[in-house]
Amino acid sequence: MIQEDKLGPDADSFYNALMDAHEGLSETESHALNARLVLIFGNEIGDLDTLKILLTTARLDTTS
Repeated sequence: MIQEDKLGPDADSFYNALMDAHEGLSETESHALNARLVLIFGNEIGDLDTLKILLTTARLDTTS
């Protein structure tokens, strides 16, 4: 699933905010934060079919 860039010039700012959120966390705490973010973002998206496509896309991107 390729979507248009919705962050535009804010993409780097979002990435920096994400990295800041992980600052000082242990690896376990960082993984827990990522899991919570996935669930929060999933709830925000709210469409199971879209979420399944995104999960598949993310998985494909990590196995190549």
